[in-house]
Amino acid sequence: MRRALREAMARDGRASVDPKRSNAMSAIRARGNRTTEWRLRGGLIRGGVRGWVLHPRTLTGRPDFWFPSSRLAVFVDGCYWHGCRVCRRDIKTNPQFWNTKIALNRFRDSQVTRSLRKDSILVIRYWEHELRNDLALCVKRIADLLNNSSRSKVSEVKEMSRG
Repeated sequence: MRRALREAMARDGRASVDPKRSNAMSAIRARGNRTTEWRLRGGLIRGGVRGWVLHPRTLTGRPDFWFPSSRLAVFVDGCYWHGCRVCRRDIKTNPQFWNTKIALNRFRDSQVTRSLRKDSILVIRYWEHELRNDLALCVKRIADLLNNSSRSKVSEVKEMSRG
């Protein structure tokens, strides 16, 4: 699937992306975004949750937050870049390219999640809008998982945020 998406991306649009649009989109940072990671980080600090590592290089996918003592990886996905179905808007400029790009991101996310779970790591993914709508609930879920020494509820949490 990934090869087909990459071929479609190369065929449908890499060269046809407007240079101004390309520069604007490339200026959006992948890490340290205020609307996502900073918001969750602030919530974790206010909630007294400690023990995380930011973007560990040793872990597949470099989760946004890694709690090594509980083997919990937390990803915060931007609604646009990861194709949130709740916040999705029609793409008007070069839709073939951007839809392919987003599909590749979603495919990579699923591969990373699968790989981490295979290594007995609990993975939680939050959407950007979930942090905006109810940060306290997101922090509470993380704190509850960290406080739960037995992993009996892991099956309930697998895709907690994504239903």
